[in-house]
Amino acid sequence: MNDKVYQGILESLLFVSGSDGVSLKQISQTLEVPMDKAMTLIEIINDFYHDDSRGIQLIEADDRYYLTTKAEHADYLRALVTGNQRQKLSQASLETLAIVAYNQPMTRLEVEEVRGVKSDRPIQTLLSRGLIEEAGKKDVLGRPMMFKTSVDFLTYFGLKSIDELPPLTEQISELSFEDEEDLFFSKQS
Repeated sequence: MNDKVYQGILESLLFVSGSDGVSLKQISQTLEVPMDKAMTLIEIINDFYHDDSRGIQLIEADDRYYLTTKAEHADYLRALVTGNQRQKLSQASLETLAIVAYNQPMTRLEVEEVRGVKSDRPIQTLLSRGLIEEAGKKDVLGRPMMFKTSVDFLTYFGLKSIDELPPLTEQISELSFEDEEDLFFSKQS
């Protein structure tokens, strides 16, 4: 098979994998090519989508590859999906997201101890939007559910891993929360 055929197959794999993404090992095994050949194909696809005229991009997060829309097209996509009405996260949800992101995994009670208020609703909002997910049960009395950030969180903020979060500083507590992207950084501009 020539490289063009492999590229087409890889593009199909990335498309159908959706929010699950695909690992380099899966690409290598599925295409029946060595890992270095799979990486070369990923680089070719990445270069192809890196062009400004393309509407989607290839990203890597948590050692998996995904096709996503480009951040600069977000306003148009939002207009299509929500009819020009953006549903921002509430301040409570943003605070909860930041607490979980920097201290994961955490139980609801641990989040509430940090915030000082009940956090049932913000946690449900973040779960429903796919920004956090269940991370097992804590090995304590009652075995409460723990939560961590999801792959959708990583892709939304353009991170490869949670280790790329900026260092926690006093500035975080001074944020206005007017724009949820400001919560972590303004990388996606």
